[in-house]
Amino acid sequence: MPELPEVETSRRGIAPHIVGETLLHAVVRHPQLRWPVSEEIYQLSDETVLSLERRAKYLLLELKHGWIIIHLGMSGRLRILSEDTPPEKHDHVDLVFSNGKTLRYTDPRRFGAWLWETDLTQSRVLRHLGPEPLSEAFNAEWLIQKSVTKKIAIKPWLMDNKLVVGVGNIYASESLFQAGIHPDRPANGLSHLESERLVASIKAVLQRSIEQGGTTLRDFLQSDGKPGYFAQQLNVYGRAGEPCLHCGTPIMSGRHAQRSTYWCPSCQH
Repeated sequence: MPELPEVETSRRGIAPHIVGETLLHAVVRHPQLRWPVSEEIYQLSDETVLSLERRAKYLLLELKHGWIIIHLGMSGRLRILSEDTPPEKHDHVDLVFSNGKTLRYTDPRRFGAWLWETDLTQSRVLRHLGPEPLSEAFNAEWLIQKSVTKKIAIKPWLMDNKLVVGVGNIYASESLFQAGIHPDRPANGLSHLESERLVASIKAVLQRSIEQGGTTLRDFLQSDGKPGYFAQQLNVYGRAGEPCLHCGTPIMSGRHAQRSTYWCPSCQH
């Protein structure tokens, strides 16, 4: 599943091609994704794209009278193509622009979303989200405040979007490793110093991933069709049994909430 860095990489790659351009119309080939494609999207015509933003793993395309909210789901991707590029089997939605380019949404599993909202504060998919991990609102004080009553293991807790958005499975494992914190530790057992270290690690891991193009996953490609490159620098994720790059101890693996977890038993306590 594309995570926050992959979505931000897509936003940065796509924005220069569509912001300020005129959206002529939308082509919806498959109306049923995770939810039905919003009817308002079918009716779009001659609209100028004012901005392309990101909130958590949602892309927000701003028009004069509202927003298109796009989620890539498990296997979705967006590409900028020439408007005469023939669609293929899993190409479900096109936005056609006056500059001869098309923003095409491809999704083999059809678990993404294309929704319309006139007021983002009222959006059912956005209004309950926690702070952005790279914002000042996500800090050690916030983490401690939210952890007081939480006896859950720290790793799945970090993946709760009500706590902080965009810390997916890979980045939770990598951030905990960088912070030296064992993924089984109860959330309410973190000291203030550990919380500061963990917040700093999350920000650093995500920022580095964004800068390097996102994690290379089987289903993810950037808007120009090239894979990301961050997977080459993963410290623990997917490396069970391999030596820790810091101390040489074999990396361990387990599961939290049906998700794979990786850690170094020597570096993380």
